[in-house]
Amino acid sequence: QVQLVESGGGVVQTGDSLRLSCAVSGGTSSSVAVGWFRQAPGKDREFVAHLRRYGGHTYYADSVKGRFTISRDNAKNALYLQMDNLKPEDTAVYYCAAGSGIILSNIRNPGGYNYWGQGTQVTVSS
Repeated sequence: QVQLVESGGGVVQTGDSLRLSCAVSGGTSSSVAVGWFRQAPGKDREFVAHLRRYGGHTYYADSVKGRFTISRDNAKNALYLQMDNLKPEDTAVYYCAAGSGIILSNIRNPGGYNYWGQGTQVTVSS
């Protein structure tokens, strides 16, 4: 059973940067495809970024493309989300997610992932 624990959230100002981390246990980060989602109050959980299990291909929501970078360190069994030039609309609880056998057409669907972390709050003030 894969377990995910996020960290690194906080309160920052517009234009600042944050790096979220996600520790993977009960499995190896290299054995699953991984992603980040976020959920703002009163809104549905939305896709942020995805990193394929093989090949290292990355995919991003249009709203974060060019500002956020997803990566993983297999030696540390960890997943990261580097967030630069943060905006107030990035305020949300951020979740890391993982799964095996996630087809490309399903990477933006929360239901396509088997494992979820508990979330970490990111607040961007204007």
